[in-house]
Amino acid sequence: MTEMDSRAQQVQAYLEQAGHAVDNFTRLTPTSAAAAEAVGCTVGEIAKSILLLVGKQPVLVVTSGDTRVKSGLLKQASGLNGKVTLPDPNEVVRCTGYPPGAVSPFLLPKELPVFLDRSLQRFEKIFPAAGTCSSAVGLSFTRLLELSGARVVDVSGIQEATE
Repeated sequence: MTEMDSRAQQVQAYLEQAGHAVDNFTRLTPTSAAAAEAVGCTVGEIAKSILLLVGKQPVLVVTSGDTRVKSGLLKQASGLNGKVTLPDPNEVVRCTGYPPGAVSPFLLPKELPVFLDRSLQRFEKIFPAAGTCSSAVGLSFTRLLELSGARVVDVSGIQEATE
């Protein structure tokens, strides 16, 4: 058993203990489009987890699969300064414990800030990765917020429609 296998098992046990069934697929789902096809939902309903560096500070952003993170909004939300960049794959593993394509918003290191983008509020159910690059779990926005310990922010510029 590899370290990642153990980590994925921990995440899936955590989700199942919280009352949520995890879907494990026979094909890889490392992109929002591949995940949406496997789940049978729209790309927007995929909750993609992206590690970004603001300056040298890592932050994890969970946003809708059909959005892009806007650097200015991320810096404003995080209170950090510096260029926003994507880290290399080794840095992703070091900071999150997951390889790129499998980054899950659950059971992350406590020192890693996690931001949940408001763009996901558009959907009744959203699907983040469950510890592997071939898994997902269906949750409400509120439940994802509770289980991830994230902070709600606007980093994509897409707000929930107000009534």
